[in-house]
Amino acid sequence: MFENKYSKILTVILVIVIIAILGLLGFLAYDYYQKYRITKDASEFVDNFDGDISGEEKSADTNAVGNDIFNGSTPVSNTTTVATAKKGEYKGFATVGTMEIPAINFSYPVIDSVSRSSIENSVAVLYPPGGETINQPGNTVIIGHNYRNGVFFSNNKRLKNGDKIYVKDFRGTRLAYTIYNKFETDDKDTSFYQRETNGKAELTLSTCTDASNNRRLIILARQD
Repeated sequence: MFENKYSKILTVILVIVIIAILGLLGFLAYDYYQKYRITKDASEFVDNFDGDISGEEKSADTNAVGNDIFNGSTPVSNTTTVATAKKGEYKGFATVGTMEIPAINFSYPVIDSVSRSSIENSVAVLYPPGGETINQPGNTVIIGHNYRNGVFFSNNKRLKNGDKIYVKDFRGTRLAYTIYNKFETDDKDTSFYQRETNGKAELTLSTCTDASNNRRLIILARQD
């Protein structure tokens, strides 16, 4: 009787262990699929991104004094085509460009503003608002989640001074940046947002540390 009871207990324990293992495998499989889907979609967007430059007709005044609107019998066009830039779109979010960091195999769109849903899909510009100043003189702060699984800014801890960051903006301009500083601070620190950049474009990458969601790992990079 004792052996029969003991066998039942072992059976229950075995069933619990099997269920736990299956649950763990299911979680790992789901996590792998999510990571694969996120990185695949992001890489495809980056690979196909050329900046969203389009031709747009603008009216020009050809009736000013001293201008002829006809040359003989041939009309002179009073419109010109100029190149204009507009933000792209990724999964319903406006983008200001793309970012690649070869040292950590990072390749993602840069969304123009931060919201709960936008940073669940990619990295996003926190400062200045709107992100139009990316690749322009001054500092642009870009934030992203650290899910500790390799997506978004999870691998920023591996970056070091001298590593390169490449940003292509919605105007079609691609700039190279070199990392020159890396430090940790608290989540209320904004002292590095506005800083002297000597007429160059700079980037600040911000994410949580592995140890705490209230601490930030900050990466500073300067245009080459």
